[in-house]
Amino acid sequence: MSAEPNPSVVGRAVSLLRAVAAEGEQGVTTSELARRAGLARPTAHRLLVALADEGFLDRDAGSGRWLLGPELFLMGSLAAERYDITHAARPVLRELARETGESAFLSARRGDETVCLTSEEGSFPLRSHVLYPGIRFPLGVASAGLVILAHLPDRDIEDYLAHIDLSGDWGAAHARGELTRRVAATRESGWCVNPGLLVEGSWGMAAAVFDRRDEPQWALSLTGVESRFRADRRPELGRLLLRHAHNLSRELRRRPAGRIR
Repeated sequence: MSAEPNPSVVGRAVSLLRAVAAEGEQGVTTSELARRAGLARPTAHRLLVALADEGFLDRDAGSGRWLLGPELFLMGSLAAERYDITHAARPVLRELARETGESAFLSARRGDETVCLTSEEGSFPLRSHVLYPGIRFPLGVASAGLVILAHLPDRDIEDYLAHIDLSGDWGAAHARGELTRRVAATRESGWCVNPGLLVEGSWGMAAAVFDRRDEPQWALSLTGVESRFRADRRPELGRLLLRHAHNLSRELRRRPAGRIR
């Protein structure tokens, strides 16, 4: 019988894969990956080479930067048959972008994080570039992460906030007390607002999308410059987000069991 895999090794490899994925097509250096994963450079290099040998990573011969490999594409294509909802979400994103002029996004919950899956640009020429496909945030950070967190059961929220301190990486506005206040405000309105907490002047709003078990697994969000999210306009944007999120939730519930989470 083969030995059980070392969870720490698996976790390190996964953290490297996620860091590479976050950079998209531009790739990332070994040193930067080691820093992000909290690893010594030789350790990171050994893991990166091993992942490349299995086809999970590729290395640009000219720059030496690491990119996602072909094996991940093959696996992702198979996994998409079960988990991908972007086909159903794209018409919703297009309509949101058309109705508001803002850029619209779909994010998915992955454990204690959200990852942006796809987007649709709006017609308004000034845009926020904080959110883009592939970027990850902890729950409670950015509008998608906050709206999903707010719709979790009270016990899950308490457990999450008890073991994580977001203020260190994301500022005092993400301290536990502030997050608790914004969770309450989100529950009252149904949608959430990120008033430039990540980048000054870059605002976002989001509404949760639910699976067949009525659990918040995705979020629709709008992002843009502060002047486009005035107090008198936010209720209109919130209602649009809720309507489209409800319609997408209803569409996903009609899918055959087992095709989506």
